[in-house]
Amino acid sequence: MPEREFLYEPYERFGEGLTTNRPWNVAALASVERLNGRVAMVGFMAAVIGELITGHGPAGQVLDLLRWYLR
Repeated sequence: MPEREFLYEPYERFGEGLTTNRPWNVAALASVERLNGRVAMVGFMAAVIGELITGHGPAGQVLDLLRWYLR
């Protein structure tokens, strides 16, 4: 059985992979950033709806949850 050769990407300066125009980075970063943005919007709306329902902000909702869980 031949020995495997691992093909590692070359070392980059900090942040270089995000700013250079490499074909394998562009599509992956675009989809990941789109997903992150959508998840952030869902989380923000959940916090707003929770505040409308409970009358407490996000920190107050977490404290209410902890009080309910620890009683």
